Amino acid sequence: MSAESTPQPGIPEPDATGPDGRAEGRRKTRSTRRKALLVTAWTAAGIVVLGGTGAGYVYFKLNGNLRSVDINQALGADRPKKADNGSENILVLGSDTRSGANRRLGGGTDDGSARSDTAMIVHVYRGHQRAAVVSMPRDTLIDRPACTDTKGAQHPAAHGVMFNEAYSTGGAACTVKTVESLTGLRMDHYLEVDFAGFQKLIDDLGGVPVTTTRNIDDPQSHLTLRAGTHTLGGRQALGLVRTRHGVGDGSDLGRIQLQQAFVKALLTQVRQVGVFSDPKKLYDLADTATKTVTTDSDLGSVNSLIDFADGLKGIGANRMHMITMPVRYDPADPNRVIMKKTKAQEVWTALKNDRPIPASATRGTATGEAEGVVTG
Repeated sequence: MSAESTPQPGIPEPDATGPDGRAEGRRKTRSTRRKALLVTAWTAAGIVVLGGTGAGYVYFKLNGNLRSVDINQALGADRPKKADNGSENILVLGSDTRSGANRRLGGGTDDGSARSDTAMIVHVYRGHQRAAVVSMPRDTLIDRPACTDTKGAQHPAAHGVMFNEAYSTGGAACTVKTVESLTGLRMDHYLEVDFAGFQKLIDDLGGVPVTTTRNIDDPQSHLTLRAGTHTLGGRQALGLVRTRHGVGDGSDLGRIQLQQAFVKALLTQVRQVGVFSDPKKLYDLADTATKTVTTDSDLGSVNSLIDFADGLKGIGANRMHMITMPVRYDPADPNRVIMKKTKAQEVWTALKNDRPIPASATRGTATGEAEGVVTG
């Protein structure tokens, strides 16, 4: 990062010059240990709504599946204020643990470590009929604030670290603290989905139809697709949201564009699949979804998730505006990006005031060059 100014905690350096802030050359190939996972808040919670139609044993079984973390207790009172305009912000994470089923799917060592490889801020506008989604690149260099995790352990602030270091250091609480420090926005809820659960969720749905406009061949994510329409099963879907070297400029930003396209296709499939006429599919989906997600304690029961998801049921893929946080490639390391402070502030200000994100906020920023490769 630049030595021309002294960064403040949680605030990236000022923007560099240049039309798109991009460093020379392509992004370098890196280890396949880091995998990107993707699920939206309303997808996970919406499937839980399906399961919530049962009673008795089914309810208690699903309730027992859920895991929750007390974010509010860990973070205390030193947080941005809740919005008073009827909007909500949900931090959605995809986590890549290194144990059990996740190790079998993703490789690596069985060391029990975990990373947040996908992070999205989901802003639900007042009236809950529209949403904006801001993807946070995991490779963004940031100043992580001091934080306390949900076990009470304290972690000192760190300068110039990757965004996903917050999760590996202090889990959900430190990630929420970092996002709130960067954005000035209160995260009202937290949802996390794991690697193995993502794959099973797609399989239980019967796959997700997508169209690829170009051939995709990425041995590192074990995905080969010819241009055309495909119904992706769990393993192929996981390969798609992990793919970076087979599309665009080979960067994590390109992968984010694939993820955003896939999540719209996933949301459409969840809304269209005929589970109400198939009790077994309904139960299987609800069982998988509740085993897959970890939530904040306010959403830590089936009833709470049902109420939450009911407020999101009017949001379809055509009512989502998805962007990537404005960034530029780091001139010192093309494998890293730096938040473009001025443009990012346009995003945070719009969301704070419950307004649409202006087009100017993302104009001239690094993109990854994979837009339009995958459509729903």
